[in-house]
Amino acid sequence: MTEKLFYKDPYLREARAKIEKIEAVEDGKIRVLLDRTIFYPEGGGQPSDRGIIEGDGFRVLVEKVSGKEEIWHEGKLEGRLPEAREEVRLVLDWEWRYENMKNHTGQHVLSAIIKGLYGAETTGFQIFENYNKIEIDYPGELTWEMIQEIERKTNEVIWGDLPVEVEEYQYLPEDVVKILRKHVSKVHDRIRIIKIGTVDATPCGGTHVKSTREIGFLKILRFYRKSRKLWRIEFVAGNRALRTLNGILSDYWNALDEMPNKNPPLVERIQELKETMDKLEAEKDELKEELWEWKGKYLLEKSEKIGDIRVVTLIEGKPMKEVQGFAVKFVEKNPRTVLLVVGENYVLFARNEDVNVSMRELFERVASQLGGKGGGTDNLARGKVDAEPRVILQTARDVLKELLEG
Repeated sequence: MTEKLFYKDPYLREARAKIEKIEAVEDGKIRVLLDRTIFYPEGGGQPSDRGIIEGDGFRVLVEKVSGKEEIWHEGKLEGRLPEAREEVRLVLDWEWRYENMKNHTGQHVLSAIIKGLYGAETTGFQIFENYNKIEIDYPGELTWEMIQEIERKTNEVIWGDLPVEVEEYQYLPEDVVKILRKHVSKVHDRIRIIKIGTVDATPCGGTHVKSTREIGFLKILRFYRKSRKLWRIEFVAGNRALRTLNGILSDYWNALDEMPNKNPPLVERIQELKETMDKLEAEKDELKEELWEWKGKYLLEKSEKIGDIRVVTLIEGKPMKEVQGFAVKFVEKNPRTVLLVVGENYVLFARNEDVNVSMRELFERVASQLGGKGGGTDNLARGKVDAEPRVILQTARDVLKELLEG
C-alpha cells in the first residue's frame, strides 16, 4: 500500500520516497510504484498530478498517476532505467495541482449553492485543463438570471474566507449524516468528509484548499440541457478563471477590430454585418438568376434534337449543388427539354415534366454500361459514372434516343 502524503498535507510540493516496482510501457515510458507519494491519482473528477521523479542518473516526467491502494506513476524516462529500492526525489507541478485544488473546492461551493437554491443534486463533475463541468439533476428550466444568482452567491461564499476542513471517519456519526449534501449508504473502511464552514459537507477523495478565499473567484461560462432532467454547467475558477476571461475579452476586442464599425457592443456590430450579408446574398441571387437566364439561352442554341425533344449537354466545372439549382430552373422554363451534365466526380440528368422518359431509368442504364452508382427520380437523377465526360454524354444520348424511340 502506498502512503498517501497528499492527504496528510495537500500543500507538500516535494518529498523523498523509495521505488518498489518498475514496469516498462510503450514509447519510452515506464510505470513506477513508490512506497509513498505526493502525487494525487486521477479520481472523483479530479485529474492526476504531474511532476518529476528523479534519482541518480535518471528522471521520470510524470504524466499520469493512477490507483487506490497501490499508486502507479507513469511517464517518459530520461537517463538510465531505475531499480527497485532506489531512493528518489518527488517534485510536484505545483501550479497544476494548486489550480486543481482551487477548482475542486470551488465546485463544492457551487454545488452546495445550487442545491440550496433549487434543490438540484450534482450527479457528475470533472476538471479539464481549461474549464470544469458539473451535471445537475433539475427537471425545470435554467435561465441566465438563475445562473447569475448562483454565481453571485457562490462568490459571496468564496470571498467570505470560510475554512475548508477535512475529517476522516470510520463510522459516520448521526449529526454528520444529517448535514451531508450527498447521502452515504454505507462506509466500508474510512471516509473523508470535506466541510466548508456551514455551507457544505460532502464525502470526497480529492485535494482542496484550506480556505475558500484561496479559490479567488468562480465564473460560469455556459450551461445547457443534456436530457429531460439533466443540465450541464461549465465553469472555471482561480487563475484559470482570469486566463479564460482574458481569452474571451481578447476574442471580443479582436472581433470588433475586424468590423467596419469598431464601437461596442459586439452584438450590434454583428447585426449590422448580418444585414449587410443578407443584402449581398439577395443581390447575388438576382445576379445568379440573370446569369442562369443567359446561360440557358446559350445552351438552347447549341442543343440537338431527338425527335421533338431538345437535348442539352454540358461539361461543368462548378459543384453539383450549384449545378442542380440551375438544372431545375432550366428544365422548368423550357418545355420538352432534357439536360445532361457531367461535372467533376458527378453526373446529373434532368428533364422537363412533359418529356416521357425517366431520368432515373436513363441514369441506371448509363451506369450499368459504363460502371457507376447513384439514383434519383423521374425528373432528376444524379450520381457517379466511371468514364470520361464525353463518353458519358455520348452514351447518355444514345440511351435517351433508344428510350424515346421506344
